[in-house]
Amino acid sequence: MTHHSEPAAGNKPLTGGQQGPTTVRTVAPVRQDVPVVLQANGTVTPISTVDLHPQTTSTISKVHIKEGQFVKSGELMFTLDDRTERANVDKAQAQVERDRASLADYERQYKRSMELLEKKFIAQGAVDTLKSQVDSARALLNADIAAARSAGVDASYTAIRAPMNGRVGAINVYPGSLVQMTTSLTTVTQLDPITVSFTLPETSLSGLMAAQQQGAVPVTVSLENPSKEINGKLSFIDNTVDPIAGVIRVKAQFDNKDTTLWPGQYVNTKLVSHVIKDATVIPQNAIISNTRGTFVYAVDKDQSAQVVNIKRLYAFGESAAVSGLNGDEQVIVDGKQNLRPGGKVRIASDSPKQKG
Repeated sequence: MTHHSEPAAGNKPLTGGQQGPTTVRTVAPVRQDVPVVLQANGTVTPISTVDLHPQTTSTISKVHIKEGQFVKSGELMFTLDDRTERANVDKAQAQVERDRASLADYERQYKRSMELLEKKFIAQGAVDTLKSQVDSARALLNADIAAARSAGVDASYTAIRAPMNGRVGAINVYPGSLVQMTTSLTTVTQLDPITVSFTLPETSLSGLMAAQQQGAVPVTVSLENPSKEINGKLSFIDNTVDPIAGVIRVKAQFDNKDTTLWPGQYVNTKLVSHVIKDATVIPQNAIISNTRGTFVYAVDKDQSAQVVNIKRLYAFGESAAVSGLNGDEQVIVDGKQNLRPGGKVRIASDSPKQKG
């Protein structure tokens, strides 16, 4: 009578519609918090890249940097020929000094005239004339100070400095090159911090927004070679969903002091969008999906297979968080392929092992 313990019931003749019980293995659902992990391929993108141009037409007198080097914000990168600008500054400065002396002279004359007026030595008209000469000399001095400042600004354009910390790209000019405002000298790309941009399905949007309101959402990127993980945080969720692809663009920001991440590089990103609290977890291979829907078989009180409709909330590894179970069912994992709803079952651990 060894055939009673064989799991395949289909090979037995049916007598009056009855067939022997199917041997099955069951598991109990587990209650646990399940973090929902979203994975995507991302591209490393710098937060900013600045294209450096001169603000005047001139020739390069010195290049202070090398291609590919790191520069600090404010570091001198190029010096332009500044002879004309220096001469203009000197000229403007000399004009200011001349006007300052002239104003002092008029002020002395005006003060003296006030004293003479008190003693009735001169007429009021002469004093008024001197007063207007003082005012116009002062106005002229102010105008020349502004002109000198402007010459100083022009002179400052001959020193081109790094706009931020970053890495220098290709350098397109040499000492002696004639440059204009349209000439690109080089680019400076900020590499620390750096961002990784990737897309996520729009279904994950609400969970993501909720997680972001709770605080910083951690994001991990993993590199194939060398295999390492870098931790950062979500920095940007786009304001529109791409309606064609059904995805939303997001970015995460990472510290990149050792420049592990390089612009344009492909990386794998991973983030926990939210946690399903106290979820009901069962093995994925217990779940059946067909035209009737998604369900599992559970063993009911009279040892027969009962259909329980469920919904797969989130699958991870070999398990899945589901809704639709109470949590106290005996869910059938093995042997379900031979079952029909209501079919009798025998749980494997109950039946004695028989050598066939």
